[in-house]
Amino acid sequence: MAAADLFLLENASTLVTMNRDRDVLSRGWVAARNGMITEVGTGTTPSTIDGVPRNRYRRLDASDCVVLPGLINTHHHLFQTRTRAHPAAIDAELFDWLQSLYPVWARLTDADFYRAAQIGFRELVRSGCTLTSDHHYLFPHDASPELIDITIEAAAEVGIRFHPTRGSMSRSVKDGGLPPDNVVQAADTILADSERVIARYHDPRPGAMLRIALAPCSPFSISPELMRDTAQLARSHGVRLHTHLAETEDETTYCLQVYGERPLDLLASVGWLAEDVWLAHGIHFNDTEIARLGEAGVGIAHCPTSNMRLGSGVCRVRDLRAAGCAVSLAVDGSASNDSSNLLAEMRQALLLHRVVGGASAMTVGEVLEMATLGGASCLGRDDTGRLVPGACCDLALFDLNDVGYDAVGDPVAALLLCHPTPARSVVVGCRVIDTERDTA
Repeated sequence: MAAADLFLLENASTLVTMNRDRDVLSRGWVAARNGMITEVGTGTTPSTIDGVPRNRYRRLDASDCVVLPGLINTHHHLFQTRTRAHPAAIDAELFDWLQSLYPVWARLTDADFYRAAQIGFRELVRSGCTLTSDHHYLFPHDASPELIDITIEAAAEVGIRFHPTRGSMSRSVKDGGLPPDNVVQAADTILADSERVIARYHDPRPGAMLRIALAPCSPFSISPELMRDTAQLARSHGVRLHTHLAETEDETTYCLQVYGERPLDLLASVGWLAEDVWLAHGIHFNDTEIARLGEAGVGIAHCPTSNMRLGSGVCRVRDLRAAGCAVSLAVDGSASNDSSNLLAEMRQALLLHRVVGGASAMTVGEVLEMATLGGASCLGRDDTGRLVPGACCDLALFDLNDVGYDAVGDPVAALLLCHPTPARSVVVGCRVIDTERDTA
């Protein structure tokens, strides 16, 4: 076994395992081989681990650090990183915001898409994120048709674990949809490229760096027929499904007027009410719908900052979790969040639910679960989101010597209650990623 295949994190001041008992270890250590954790312990690191002398491991000292499982982001639109704080949409709600920005996004070049993905990935990594999804639904007619490939190339350069979703829009304004003609595609084109991307990139193996999902955009930009065909294609290849749903009351009104049913009924009618589906936002569900979602095992990507920025509403996180839904956290696109900071998103989730429901309405532990275990569940992974033998060696280290953490009592709670600071180090599959490049 070459030394490069062995990794050891040691001396963690606080190690948050997110294991079954939610153990938090003092002076914790994590040993890994070939990117996967082999042992987790506390106290002095043994002289021999998994039959190998300690001095053969490539070691990372985590003294004075809180170490979390790598955080997981389950919904993003990386291309929007090129239009943050755009003057055309600063004070708009969702439909007006989209219609203001579609023409701007239609002019993005291949270089813009690559740069946007690269910047978004770097921001995510700096916030402790080691696994992210991206919902790429925009395909301008003047850009390359292989934009998913461009984001995958950027992810490989940064070193982040990546679940790109091949998104789609097929209904333009002329068909009764919201987007303009020059950013939508024909159904046959969408399905053919979806199959191409799955065949070329999807890796179902444990520890995979790259997996694909399929993601028609929304009820106001895609046909029910394409939703149904996409689900059949995804299931024939064993990949997951993702879309926006119940983000605003405008969406509910649109679905009632165009389809004669509420968004969740539309989803069910095309075969999407199933455990291989996760939805972005999920704000405007009634009690009956929440029960149906939980019974079906549908996951929800909670996007608090974006929902606040656009005035969309507040997701009923506890009700969804109690019903049986996996609820995860997501930064959403960087034109409705204007940031890709997942640690800041965790803080926002904690504070948002407390301001609407009281200080007991959301706990630090619940938010940690959403950002780790909930994310892994939504993305269909049992090898991420926790620090246990057999899981990916994905770690986020936060330095308690940072001025923002001076004199803290509970070091884990401090990550959410104090001002979010960049991770000192991030590890993805035993590879340590540089988080010090602060400039664009």
